[in-house]
Amino acid sequence: ALAYLAGILLGWRYAILITRRQSFRPNPLDIDDFMTWIVLGIILGGRVGYVLVYQSDMILRDPLEMLRMWHGGMSFHGGMTGLAVAMFIFARRRGIAFLALTDVVGCVTPIGLFFGRLANFINGELWGRVTTVPWGIVFPSVRAGPLPRHPSQLYEAGLEGIALLLILALLRRSPYVRDHHGILTGAFLIWYGCVRIFLEFFREPDAQMGFYFGMFTMGQILSLPMILLGAGLIAYARRHPGAPTPGTSAVEPA
Repeated sequence: ALAYLAGILLGWRYAILITRRQSFRPNPLDIDDFMTWIVLGIILGGRVGYVLVYQSDMILRDPLEMLRMWHGGMSFHGGMTGLAVAMFIFARRRGIAFLALTDVVGCVTPIGLFFGRLANFINGELWGRVTTVPWGIVFPSVRAGPLPRHPSQLYEAGLEGIALLLILALLRRSPYVRDHHGILTGAFLIWYGCVRIFLEFFREPDAQMGFYFGMFTMGQILSLPMILLGAGLIAYARRHPGAPTPGTSAVEPA
């Protein structure tokens, strides 16, 4: 809960800073109004996505379990889907370019990912695979066993959180990127998808899911469409520039 709170509040302040410096919507007032939508989209999408993908037997056994969030279990891919739905509806209702909104949200999302992975590490959950590296950690859980494991939560905090935050911040400095709505969103999806696929080789798969085709995890399978979607968004954005910022041109250079 503290990780979600920190991620949402700091992400909100960073989004306000971003939108103050751009000449098109969303503006800071839009971001303020969007906060409730963000919370509902992330939490409801994350919980429903987790149950549908990782605990599908709950649907028949006890459908109300999908709403018992205090029992634990959240899915990033589900939360992202819930957030995407919230962004689409909000953008339509407020007359905001959908990809302009997703670019802002994409730039601030790594903050939440960082705190979320730190919380996973502190809680001793979603640990890595058994390893002999000197920084391996024995997690205080009977299911984790007595052997050292990769602190994969910290790997994810660094690459999905800090590294992605800095990459998107650097990309956003380019007027060309800012004026072509969707490039930042595409970059977010591609980076996260590639990193998640890579780091899943160090992370212990969910016990109830195991491996697919003998080596791939559900996290890797769900991340592949993200990469394809991200590439498609960048290709689309390059051909459909948005509103130009003052003193710049939205025309793609020859």
